[in-house]
Amino acid sequence: MQPVVTRFAPSPTGLLHLGSAYSALVAWTRAREAGGRFLLRIEDIDTGRCRPEFEAALLGDLRWLGLDWDGEVRRQSEHFDTYHRVVEGLAGRGLAYPCFCTRADIAREIAGSGGAPHGPDGPLYPGTCRQLSPAERRQRIDAGHDHCIRLDAGRAALEVGPYAFVDEGQGRIEGQPVLAGDIVVARKDAPTSYHLAVTVDDHLQGVTLVTRGDDLLPSAHVQVLLQRLLGYATPGYSHHRLLADATGRRLAKRHGDLTIRSLRESGVTAEEVRHRALAGRTAAP
Repeated sequence: MQPVVTRFAPSPTGLLHLGSAYSALVAWTRAREAGGRFLLRIEDIDTGRCRPEFEAALLGDLRWLGLDWDGEVRRQSEHFDTYHRVVEGLAGRGLAYPCFCTRADIAREIAGSGGAPHGPDGPLYPGTCRQLSPAERRQRIDAGHDHCIRLDAGRAALEVGPYAFVDEGQGRIEGQPVLAGDIVVARKDAPTSYHLAVTVDDHLQGVTLVTRGDDLLPSAHVQVLLQRLLGYATPGYSHHRLLADATGRRLAKRHGDLTIRSLRESGVTAEEVRHRALAGRTAAP
């Protein structure tokens, strides 16, 4: 039987909050109960927002909570060459293309067309640069125009064919390869994107079970598509509920919700925080 390997993969853009601590606890518990491995990965491809002090605080909070991890911490910013090679491979197969559009360009295109299909995160990219000829693309690149790299979801879907993945709570889910449209696989300021880096890392680290919030369930459609394109095995998935406050609003770093540091400083014990998170409470009993 395949050993259970889980991971917790935060971005160090702020202090660890209770909702993220819950995700870490879920992944850690699943691995430890199965006698498997729990990995820690720092998703810091956004070098403009990620801070070393936030990473240090995050590691300290996890240790304070009693969580340990196996092996060295993997930092995505140290593996840009790996991601770049994967993106080049996709482009060489005709599955990815350069996109020179700015956000304003995309907004104008969508407005001019009377709207655009919507995905999990809003209107989908209308595919403007997908229509450029190879010569036009090369001319713009040689001229130094900023660009990202997008996956041609339509071509990718044709190459992969029908696919599915399994979520522990929802069972077998049929893949929707164009759910998120032509996603970015390499950003203008980094040689990778969230979806590409996560897919590559889960493969290289041998992750067998991805545990994360149910708000990320749509991401599985994209990441399994990439797995199929790259010849990777597909892990199991377990998308758990999100912690919410008394009004039902989910906890999020951007809202300044309860941080582990603030709980520590208020005198709450690590055992109380673990119990509170696993019980789904944001306030003391």
